[in-house]
Amino acid sequence: MKRFPKSQILRFTEKAIHLARRAVSRYSSKFSKHRYTLPQHVVLPCLKVRKNTTYRGLLDELIEMPRIRRVLGLTGLPTASTLCKAFNRLDMAVWRIILTLSATSLPTSGVVGVDASGFDRSHALKHYTKRAELTIQQLKVTLLVDAKVNAILDLHVTTTRKHDSQIAPSLIKRNPECIDILLGNKGYDDQKIRRLARQH
Repeated sequence: MKRFPKSQILRFTEKAIHLARRAVSRYSSKFSKHRYTLPQHVVLPCLKVRKNTTYRGLLDELIEMPRIRRVLGLTGLPTASTLCKAFNRLDMAVWRIILTLSATSLPTSGVVGVDASGFDRSHALKHYTKRAELTIQQLKVTLLVDAKVNAILDLHVTTTRKHDSQIAPSLIKRNPECIDILLGNKGYDDQKIRRLARQH
């Protein structure tokens, strides 16, 4: 039987499961049912985003993707609600570790930019939030990006109204080996940031 070359999605899955196994333990806790591993729960949402589909759509496609299932070590498929719950339980630190690990495989230049942007959390139903008396806050996402390679090196997400100059130090402290030149707008023009950058 003819062997087919590796597709882009297969190579993506191999890289993602390799990074996930380095970043997280095999199971979330000793009380886990051990049906699916934590790396599997990390990679399946990544595949969902890569394929630009829903959890149900992804699971439907996985039925016809034996090589992807083999790479992930899936003998069965979780339900869509299981994947959704698992994703909600994953800590931000997990995603940050995987982002850092993936960035180490890139030839970074040392010229790094930092900037923030707001994201509206518009997926919440207005009727529900009004009845439940909930306030859905905007997300402020600060990215540390290699300016020449266009690779995201780190990020910070908050719902508070922290100033840019309060967020940047944690990004600098976590990534000193990636930064030779730090670029930022006036929001980052702060003596504390300058001192911190010189120290590192």
